[in-house]
Amino acid sequence: MPESKINNNTTKKIIFIGLDNGGKTSIVLSLKGQNLMSLKSSNPTRGIETSSLNIKDEKFNIWDFGGQEQYRNIHLEDFKNNFQETDKIIYVIDIQDQERYSLALDYLMLIIKKLGNQIDKIKFSVFLHKTDPNLKKTLPDLTDEIIEDLITRIKEVIPSSFWDEIFKTSIYTVFERTTI
Repeated sequence: MPESKINNNTTKKIIFIGLDNGGKTSIVLSLKGQNLMSLKSSNPTRGIETSSLNIKDEKFNIWDFGGQEQYRNIHLEDFKNNFQETDKIIYVIDIQDQERYSLALDYLMLIIKKLGNQIDKIKFSVFLHKTDPNLKKTLPDLTDEIIEDLITRIKEVIPSSFWDEIFKTSIYTVFERTTI
């Protein structure tokens, strides 16, 4: 896998990509330790924003790709430059935005086609994001069957030879109370 060296430590390039309002920037800010209140005021990413993140002894260059249609088209047009030396792609789907599942899957398919022969060299994850606590109460129409169907559709888009993982994610933590 391509790797760049900084101060004798390996730095990995991770790309967060998906449709607008999927939560990519919030995930990145959360990974960087931002609190939830500051995430509410985050603005949509325009183009590509890069940042660095250190976790334990590992260094990461994080590329947050804006998901508005105009930027999605630009990312695909300049795919070779944007995706070179990438170690991992994290494709984010807003689990709560059922109306745009097909659009999200279409964009995912375009990215996979653009990857071409690089498909076996880059680790790939799909985040079903905004799988928040009490989701079934706030969105009772979002059933387990709908989510399972989405997962099936994702697996149909991703080639079987492709290294991938699918996760349900949320930037919220569940409040727990224990009697002492």
